[in-house]
Amino acid sequence: MKLAVLGDVHGNVAALEAALADTKKHKPDRYLVTGDLVMNGPRPAEAIDRLRKLDGDGAIVVQGNTDVAVADFDFAAAFPGLESVPSSQRAAAEWAHDQLSDDQLDYLRHLPAERRLWDDATMVLVCHGSPGSQTNGLPADLDPSVTVERVTRTDARVIACGHTHVADVRELGRRLIVNPGSCGYAFDGTPTANWALLTFDGDGEPSAELFRPPYDAQTAADEVSERGLTGDVYRAATIRTGRFVR
Repeated sequence: MKLAVLGDVHGNVAALEAALADTKKHKPDRYLVTGDLVMNGPRPAEAIDRLRKLDGDGAIVVQGNTDVAVADFDFAAAFPGLESVPSSQRAAAEWAHDQLSDDQLDYLRHLPAERRLWDDATMVLVCHGSPGSQTNGLPADLDPSVTVERVTRTDARVIACGHTHVADVRELGRRLIVNPGSCGYAFDGTPTANWALLTFDGDGEPSAELFRPPYDAQTAADEVSERGLTGDVYRAATIRTGRFVR
């Protein structure tokens, strides 16, 4: 079985289309989408429409923390630990909310936080941050004891996740962590449409490979700049450079 893993699209439909075009070369059996679908980018409605088509064709799509912010304005749930949510975050969530139809908003709010699937005896967990959390991620530089605590919240052999916007594939004991990075809002220095291919061999053993197809990041950044929301100058710079700018 071959699974295409992508996420953190953040309303960047140009990056999403580039990633999907690249995946077709590898003929995946199914798609896994790790959340954060619409906030920050220039075309949230188009991104939702494209992802819903994937969903209808059998993709597994889960909800990210910013999807909660956009759908229901529950900023404490979407950004826990902040004494106050920056006005730029509120502006981006409210703008994306206004671009979506009631039906699209219902789709966002009804997405599950986690999904599981099996390849014979091998379980794959699809989540946004980490098992049991949309907001606690699995960055590579996280304290090892915290990483172990987070990944052992599941019996899954594979954890397909996102949230960090930094691509990462690593084994931790018997668990394989597959984070494709962000398809649309990368933080790891390459403004590309990132995704990962998760493959199971004949014995059900998983492996993963990262892909970084190019797309027109400059045009997507220009669309964000022209929107004129608080914080858009930084969002545009992030999209253009592939590095988190604030």
